[in-house]
Amino acid sequence: MTAGHVIVGRYELGERLGVGGMSTVQVAFDRRLERHVAVKLLAEHLADDPLFVSRFRREALSAASLVHPNVVQVFDFGLDEASGRHYIVMEVVRGQSGAEILRERGRLPVAEALDLVGQSCRGLDYAHRNGVVHRDVKPGNLLRSDDGVVKLADFGIAKAMSDQSSITQVGSVLGTASYLAPEQARGEEAGPAADLYALGVVSYQLLSGRLPYEASSLTALALKQQRESPAYLHELDPAIPEALALVVDRALALDPRERHADAEALRRALLSGADGIADDATAATRATGPATGATRVVSAAPAVPQRERTSDQPFVVPARVPRPGRPAPVAAGGRPPPVPAARASRGGGGGKRFLIGLAILALVLGGGAAAVIATSASERGVNLRQVTADEVGGIVDELSQLIDDNTR
Repeated sequence: MTAGHVIVGRYELGERLGVGGMSTVQVAFDRRLERHVAVKLLAEHLADDPLFVSRFRREALSAASLVHPNVVQVFDFGLDEASGRHYIVMEVVRGQSGAEILRERGRLPVAEALDLVGQSCRGLDYAHRNGVVHRDVKPGNLLRSDDGVVKLADFGIAKAMSDQSSITQVGSVLGTASYLAPEQARGEEAGPAADLYALGVVSYQLLSGRLPYEASSLTALALKQQRESPAYLHELDPAIPEALALVVDRALALDPRERHADAEALRRALLSGADGIADDATAATRATGPATGATRVVSAAPAVPQRERTSDQPFVVPARVPRPGRPAPVAAGGRPPPVPAARASRGGGGGKRFLIGLAILALVLGGGAAAVIATSASERGVNLRQVTADEVGGIVDELSQLIDDNTR
């Protein structure tokens, strides 16, 4: 719609802020409350889908209930009868989206990238605690204002769009396939963990300037996620702390249960990782929980390959279960630990015979009861005979010889 057009007799449209396959966003002036807002006009074909209309209303109501500094506030929604266009009225954010920042700069320094992602984590955590899952977290939906505040946009229409017919999905799902969690790509219900995966992809992209997986369809994405592992951020750029690279790697875990517990836990882990500090809570959980894969040991020395770290280094960060193409880490040198010298003996069963002999000696010395004692070793076994306390002197001599014969 052109500037000057008035929607529902209230919102006077102004300059266009952005255009996408699903909607157009324009600045508008709210004549009733006398303030500037942003109006998202949904694509006309969505009005012909009654299932979308009902879901859109339900999700828009959920989004309107979210009031948080890091979530774009939804003020109003409805249908403009004159134009047949569905609309959402939101607060206007003067600044850039994450997508615009990436196009302009390619990648961000660690501190700046984590500030953007960290604020997004706060918004997601608030939404998840209030029962709302975004389902379409991507750079274009992270808006950073001119004063540095980051806000998550498009709460309320993401779920409605993701559940639609194949025509709708062509524009909304396949266009953002690289940010879909594996469970979403498989067509399963997406929960909060799917948002954390998407934020992991955003983190990877902001820090490296590239996506962990490049895919043009859901099928291609699912295959790559199962067959390939993205390069570690620390390997792409040694200036990225290794602990931080592993935090992002965990956010990209195929199994939702392997990701961080919630968005706030992810935020804290990212900040700690940037300082080279392991996520202690995560390490403790994985140490006491079920064994799900190899553990990566973080070190400050970038010259040593990650898969050859040794256990005397400062802290441990859990990683996803290794998949084909990424071998599990092994001990330094690739060899199993040596058998302790105390356990090495000649003849295999000598250590057991020695312990038996000592036990029987104690019994004999402690009283006059009859005992059974090993007197010699042969290839076929141990010769046994019954003795009494009167034979203690001879037994001691025989035991001494037994020890000499069967130990180093």
